[in-house]
Amino acid sequence: MITIERMRQAVAESIATKQRILEDGALMSRLEEASKLVAASLRQGGKIHFCGNGGSAADAQHLAAELSGRFYYDRPPLNAEALHCNTSYLTAVGNDYGYEWVFARLLRGTGHAGDVLVALSTSGNSKNILKAYEVCKEMGIRTISLTGETGGKMKEYSDILLNVPSTDTPRIQESHIMLGHILCEWVEADLFPKNA
Repeated sequence: MITIERMRQAVAESIATKQRILEDGALMSRLEEASKLVAASLRQGGKIHFCGNGGSAADAQHLAAELSGRFYYDRPPLNAEALHCNTSYLTAVGNDYGYEWVFARLLRGTGHAGDVLVALSTSGNSKNILKAYEVCKEMGIRTISLTGETGGKMKEYSDILLNVPSTDTPRIQESHIMLGHILCEWVEADLFPKNA
């Protein structure tokens, strides 16, 4: 049974992880760089692709919706989509080619040079994301990785790495949403200034 003390500990751990992010000037600079990259791609007619597995898939879909729908205020929709939303496609490609190809094949069909792929993985070692990064490199699609502390194998292939300073999956995922929300806020404000 989980105790009240354990609940408090989980909240404290989440706060501590976010405090480490706040104090990491290099990580905050990379977040600004990622936000500028996304805004520049959208401004030039690009698309922002998102992907992840499990809870990270849910987070990827959440962040895509913040851009394609709205974040803080009404404004035109932005071209953003999570790669795993079509379950017929996902299960067909997973069955016929292997699950490691589900993102790479769709990117090859829908991606263009100048697009951005935002990939979420707590380990940084998701094979299907690494395959997608190979396609991104071939096609001129830039990559932003949200990972855990080490960055895993994705660290080597990312244009911008946003590695949360934690090895605890729930704390990493909570921080991914926070970083993603900041990115969405930045992009929305940059592309659609409220005083314009």
